[in-house]
Amino acid sequence: MRVSFFITCLGDIFYANAGKSAVELLERLGCEVDFPPTQTCCGQPAYNSGYHKETLEVAKHMVEVFEHADYVVGISGSCVYMIHEYVHLFEDGSNWQKRAKALKRKTYELTQFIVDVLGIEDVGASYHGTATYHTSCHMTRLLGVKEAPFRLLENVKGLRLIDLPNRNDCCGFGGTFSVKMASISEQMVDEKVQHIEETEADLLLGADGSCLMNIGGRITRQGKPIEVKHIAEILNSRGEE
Repeated sequence: MRVSFFITCLGDIFYANAGKSAVELLERLGCEVDFPPTQTCCGQPAYNSGYHKETLEVAKHMVEVFEHADYVVGISGSCVYMIHEYVHLFEDGSNWQKRAKALKRKTYELTQFIVDVLGIEDVGASYHGTATYHTSCHMTRLLGVKEAPFRLLENVKGLRLIDLPNRNDCCGFGGTFSVKMASISEQMVDEKVQHIEETEADLLLGADGSCLMNIGGRITRQGKPIEVKHIAEILNSRGEE
């Protein structure tokens, strides 16, 4: 199965190891993975700030970049959803909209692809530790990926997974929201960190780099002994402590 890997901006700059782990995992599961070097930001920051005309140009570029792919797999549910949203940027019935719809049909978040397309729930991973999982807003509420991450994590040998209290609450990032509404965002992420501490887990997992960066940054500033990892790193693990 041929897969084109969508790294995302945060993956490229801050979570390179998550990207590497995802590629290794996909290859181990039998996929032939390529990396289109001309891929860019999905355009979500501009889109969410109301710059739809500018986002339209990004959407056209990304449609062209991934048009050749059999499947497109990304490591951020939020960014994958943005690619799905391209359909609404183009004029109804236009050729660009048809091309955007074709891209939407073959674009998946990593865990979604493994469970729903490959039909695999046990990737043979092993990781000894106690973890809790943050369910990011865009991935669960908009992309609709809710169960896939848990099905995969439940089959990681040695991993004890603890449910996160109020796990559906936003972490406070929300893209530009965390910049424009910094004081509110801070209170939201503080509450999220508090709930993570309540689990007594030593590891926080998630599938969106933006949420992990926000929560992880707050954890670091507060000096909490909690490690933060992208789910791809755990699914690709072979007994790492």
